[in-house]
Amino acid sequence: VTNRGFVCHRGPRVLEAEQRAGFRARRSSDRDQGNHHRMSTAASERRILVIEDEALVAMLVEDALLDAGFAVIGPARTVAQALEMLKADPPDAAVLDLNLGGENSVSVADALAARGIPFLVATGYGAAGLPAHLKHIPVLPKPYDPADLTVAIDRLCSAAR
Repeated sequence: VTNRGFVCHRGPRVLEAEQRAGFRARRSSDRDQGNHHRMSTAASERRILVIEDEALVAMLVEDALLDAGFAVIGPARTVAQALEMLKADPPDAAVLDLNLGGENSVSVADALAARGIPFLVATGYGAAGLPAHLKHIPVLPKPYDPADLTVAIDRLCSAAR
């Protein structure tokens, strides 16, 4: 599935959304099992905050993380939601879109950094969209493969240990 530059397999929630939208349904057995990755056994202990305003992209990210064994918090679709979720239920790591419905999410990046929570920026803008003080943050440019996302999150979590 490709949506706004994100390439991913279709998980159960996406299939349901596609069916409502009139797409041909695919069973999970239709998936290429060669691209189905499991992360370290510690992945199931890791809670990842998803900060993404596009509903379909958020579902794809969530499905990729869940398939890899991570627990998912969110998705947060606005800066206010992200900051509230961060305060109420601090994650082990986060996936952050820099543009949330036209709203810049640098304040969320700053809050994550201030709390020492590792995160990556998933964006169509690439590293050029990051302010100078965040240039050290890993960027996953859209479009990206879900395996790249889960490997990057696994590395972030492993490095934070």
